[in-house]
Amino acid sequence: MNLFEAAILGAVEGLTEFLPVSSTGHLILAARAMGLSGAAIDAYEVVIQAGALLAVAWLYRGRVGELAQGLVRPHPRGRALLLKLLVAFLPAAAIGFLTHGWIKEHLFGARPVAAALLVGGVAILVIEAWRRRRAKAPRYASVDDFPLRVAIFIGLAQCLSLWPGTSRALATMLAALLLGATPVAAAEFSFLLALPTLGMATLYDFAKNHEALLGPGLGGPAPLLTGLAAAAVVAALAITSFLRYLTHRGLVPFGWYRIALGIAVFVFLGMRGEALP
Repeated sequence: MNLFEAAILGAVEGLTEFLPVSSTGHLILAARAMGLSGAAIDAYEVVIQAGALLAVAWLYRGRVGELAQGLVRPHPRGRALLLKLLVAFLPAAAIGFLTHGWIKEHLFGARPVAAALLVGGVAILVIEAWRRRRAKAPRYASVDDFPLRVAIFIGLAQCLSLWPGTSRALATMLAALLLGATPVAAAEFSFLLALPTLGMATLYDFAKNHEALLGPGLGGPAPLLTGLAAAAVVAALAITSFLRYLTHRGLVPFGWYRIALGIAVFVFLGMRGEALP
């Protein structure tokens, strides 16, 4: 992998990680389009998530500070949010740990990603149409308003994102919206939940594949550092733009985008006559 390819993958990660379009799915498609494949590439696609997490930690440094205070001393707001994130994190962590190898073997391919993109796009359109027909005022304007049961439900929904192409942001945000959160509160909880969820996944893959990630096979540490830096910068820009967009447009355009991309991938594979997984 050269530095240009590393920067492209980092930018794709940063742009898509916190949008409801699936960063893993886009990384798989981008890597395959550049002719990159193999166990080291699969691990790279996971580990560069750390760059996007740095962007969240910086943009939400006030919240992160509250979480840190909740860990070391009495801080009611910090401890309450910490508990919500913990119970939302555990379901996907447990299932992901048990199925990690199977997912890497069977679902890290273009066809599974395309199928998940299509299903997720339809889900966005259906749920957004249902919300608009109900026209009810949101029940939760802030993550501080979320009761523990909402956090648990969001955590269960996050398990769906273990299928690449589904999107962790999509699963968690739609769950929060269904339960009555505002779009901004749903997005903020999704961003904060990424810290433990993606953080643990990143550490696990790095510990398991650090020799391949830093070795000559991928060009040494330079491509990994390049990808991390690109992911951090692009993610910071994407998050701020996405929050502004949400307040005016909602998620419907992302639903149509997912459907169009999923169809395009299937058509492309059909035209190539490839039996890619």
